[in-house]
Amino acid sequence: MEHLEKGQQVEIDEKKWVYDSSFDHRGQTPLRSSTGAWKASLFIIAIEFAERLCYFGIATSLIIYLTKVLHQDVKTSAKSANQWAGVTTLMPLVGGFLADSYLGRFRTVLLSSIIYLMGLILLTMSSMIPSLKPCANHEHCVEPRKIHVVVFFIAIYLVSVGTGGHKPSLESFGADQFDDDHPEERKKKMSFFNWWSVALCSGLLLGVTLIVYMQDHVGWGQADIILTIAMACSVVIFIIGRPFYRYRKPVNPLKPMVQVCVAAFYKRKLPYPSSPNDLHEVQKSEKSQERQLCHTNTFKFLDKAAIIEEEDFADKKQDPWRLSTVTRVEEMKLLLNMIPIWLTSIPFGICVAQATTFFIKQGVLLDRKITHTFILPPASIFGLSALGIIVSVTIYDRILVPLLRRVTGTERGINILQRIGIGMVFSVTTMIVSAVVERKRLAVVGDNPLHGSAGMSVFWLAPQFLIIGIGDAFTLVGLQEYFYDQVPDSMRSIGIALYLSVIGAGNFMSSFLITIVDHVTTKVSGKSWFGKDLNGSRLDYFYWLLAAIAAVNLCVYVFVARRYSYKNVQQTTTVAVADCYQGHGHVARA
Repeated sequence: MEHLEKGQQVEIDEKKWVYDSSFDHRGQTPLRSSTGAWKASLFIIAIEFAERLCYFGIATSLIIYLTKVLHQDVKTSAKSANQWAGVTTLMPLVGGFLADSYLGRFRTVLLSSIIYLMGLILLTMSSMIPSLKPCANHEHCVEPRKIHVVVFFIAIYLVSVGTGGHKPSLESFGADQFDDDHPEERKKKMSFFNWWSVALCSGLLLGVTLIVYMQDHVGWGQADIILTIAMACSVVIFIIGRPFYRYRKPVNPLKPMVQVCVAAFYKRKLPYPSSPNDLHEVQKSEKSQERQLCHTNTFKFLDKAAIIEEEDFADKKQDPWRLSTVTRVEEMKLLLNMIPIWLTSIPFGICVAQATTFFIKQGVLLDRKITHTFILPPASIFGLSALGIIVSVTIYDRILVPLLRRVTGTERGINILQRIGIGMVFSVTTMIVSAVVERKRLAVVGDNPLHGSAGMSVFWLAPQFLIIGIGDAFTLVGLQEYFYDQVPDSMRSIGIALYLSVIGAGNFMSSFLITIVDHVTTKVSGKSWFGKDLNGSRLDYFYWLLAAIAAVNLCVYVFVARRYSYKNVQQTTTVAVADCYQGHGHVARA
């Protein structure tokens, strides 16, 4: 009876307080009713909206600015835009590490937001201060002034550095507001990633419509002022939400991984134990509130790090460089398991990179007249991609997930890797449709060389933007959830950074492919697929090449995903290492 009363008391305490190793702004155990969940994450989602408005206000018009103001040619401008996007999406690996290891997520977001704001202020100055403007007078100049080029690139790369800390830390900080061990909050967290993407795309949509319109019809400087104000407001909103957030103490997540490798190497000649129960694991009560992982059969050579020898306990204090726990070993396995998934996601990133470079450049050459007085800015067509994401995510979260939960009997409906794979199918379709549309545009140019494709509606590009948007709703949102959920708990900012690095690597690979294809086609046929302008290029061939790469990669991805072992967390009642062993490590939550 006494044991039953204690159990009930623990259950009541867990309903009132949050015991997931987080703390409130006073450094105490968070009260569930007044911290975290939607009341905190709505502040964070609002900030994401503002930041994405700023980012896409710059990113989608960058290739236009590089060609129109800085007078770069098609090939150079595409490479410059891809390289900037690549740096911007790879910098989060540094920011994520600093957030997880030293600064904490709240401080990292605050610091990186200030750097981001500095970049936007400098960008505004480069367009508004006479001595920093691209031309000495208001007329167009053949060559922009060097000082403008230098200040412009410093400004946009400051934005890259700011994004490097802001993006991984903010998203993981938002997901941290939900308790994984609380059933209701766990379900809400699954929806969080979907609604996070809706906020992201809403900011994107406003960025490629209102901001791009201002850049095209009012002025680049005036648009930059709006972006600077939006970012400044987001910093204020973030600080206002401070009392509602749940915080986590930063720890160095990489050191335990190195210790596992060293211990496994040191004990490499020892035989495997007959049962996983013979491997070393500490009792739950000794690990404060850290979650323990179940043993899996993958990468068995790492299990040797958890083999117990008498000398391991010769001293009172255990040496982590000689003996690791099963949980630490399994965390190392999680990282190794992610490598094939990360690599097979890069071709999707290459396809996505085309939407902000060549797709928009195509739009410049098409008829963008909506009415007699209104002409659609070329970058605004990218808004269809955001619209595709918003509609797809809403349908997925509100209709498909509840339906699939009833059909499959699992919390997610379909598992994360299945969701990612569905999006990859859409990326192949996007490249095929893009190739067909570009072939049609070149045919129009051939029939009317004088006017080119100016008589062809820009909405011929709508299908490829909508399809890649639907693909993003499955793959990009799925990758966010996958890298947050499947990394060790102490590496969640790095997990989001790994998701972003897929896009960054995709941009760099796109730039690399352009260079290789340009060199090979010039050498083989005497004429490059990338000419001085799009009318003298064969972009349709390049799109077919990307479709073939994405299709082959999809087959490899399916092979890898079918053999993947998900993170398997021990339930609170589990005491033995082998009790939760489930063969492939699959759990309903994953």
